[in-house]
Amino acid sequence: MTTLWQSAGAPAHEETLRTVDDVEAYVAGICFKTGPPTLVGAELEWTVHHRADPSRPLDRTVLTAALGPHAPPALDPHSPHQVLPQGNTLTVEPGGQVEISTAPYASLAELRTATEQDLEYLSTRLARSGLALGSLGIDPYRTPRRLLHSPRYDAMASSYTGPGLPWRTMMCNTAGLQVCLDCGRPGRVAARWQTLQDLGPVMLATFANSALDTGPYSGWASARTAAWLGADPLRSAPVPGVEDPAAAWARYALDAPVLCVRDASRDSWRAPPGVSFADWLAGEIPRPPTIADLDLHLSTLFPPVRPRGYFEVRYLDAQHGHQWFLPVAVLTALFAHEATVDRVRELCAPVTAHWHAAAQYGLASRTIHRVASRVLDLACRELHRTDLTVSQRDEVSEELGRRLAGGPGGKP
Repeated sequence: MTTLWQSAGAPAHEETLRTVDDVEAYVAGICFKTGPPTLVGAELEWTVHHRADPSRPLDRTVLTAALGPHAPPALDPHSPHQVLPQGNTLTVEPGGQVEISTAPYASLAELRTATEQDLEYLSTRLARSGLALGSLGIDPYRTPRRLLHSPRYDAMASSYTGPGLPWRTMMCNTAGLQVCLDCGRPGRVAARWQTLQDLGPVMLATFANSALDTGPYSGWASARTAAWLGADPLRSAPVPGVEDPAAAWARYALDAPVLCVRDASRDSWRAPPGVSFADWLAGEIPRPPTIADLDLHLSTLFPPVRPRGYFEVRYLDAQHGHQWFLPVAVLTALFAHEATVDRVRELCAPVTAHWHAAAQYGLASRTIHRVASRVLDLACRELHRTDLTVSQRDEVSEELGRRLAGGPGGKP
């Protein structure tokens, strides 16, 4: 993933971390940048398929040629890795999924226009090589297969020696949509953080887009989320803690097992099994961790909302075609005014813990559908706080109405 807010990333360096206080201070200063919430960005990910046969395995050389000068170094070490025409960045995930990471925009309308143009450009380049973007949040055709190999990815893959299917699927066969929002002013960070998490089941259910008819995740509205729920909860579960998000995120990071230990003297970066970052601080790994090690460790944690100097919302399936803009518009509208943020949290209270039901049933859940109807109605009424035109706001409202139109199913 590409860091959107330049201030969010610190240069990797070798300053040694000695104590839990060191970790907490770094996390608070780097992962939670505060200020007026004015920016929005997105990270759009898709699986990639051969147009003539979507079940055919993706070839690394074909994908590299299709992306040309935009191919990332992980795919082609000699690539200049040029940005896309509108300035957005292209990256590739382990299974060959492609991802557009946008710049942060103060204008929702400009974000939409620039991203749509780069999406059209990318689709055209892929089509010339007989490739196409997938339309679901999971690959319904192929078994998980890794195209990219690096010390980081190899360590992650080898750290899961059990059945492993959720993690192989997550790394290679899923595609998500991330929405990135400013943390906000100091006095509002905790409220915005918790509301984004409380909103998760509603947004997940509304935009579930990875149902499968066969395989281990059949019967789920969001098979992508099923894979994440089946992964290591110490790195994929929601981050607890309302009063002090920075302390909660630091504790989450300290408790999570370390997957990668950088070592220039060997090819393998695999960490000793079961060693948490707190254990590393306590001396369980021969050398003490550095800030660069902590940065790497934080990049291997995948909760539904992840702080990176901004809030990265990670609980959405990839959307088909132009539909990616709907959840971006909803979240932008709901977080444009602090009173609305508080109202959202009140509305979501009945379903804040319903992650499993949201992933399995989507809007067929009566309870979630009822709450989603109220939340989306509020979002439509708050779209006037964005710079979308009246016709664009109407378009979003109509699309959201269609998602709710079927009514709830027979699920609780």
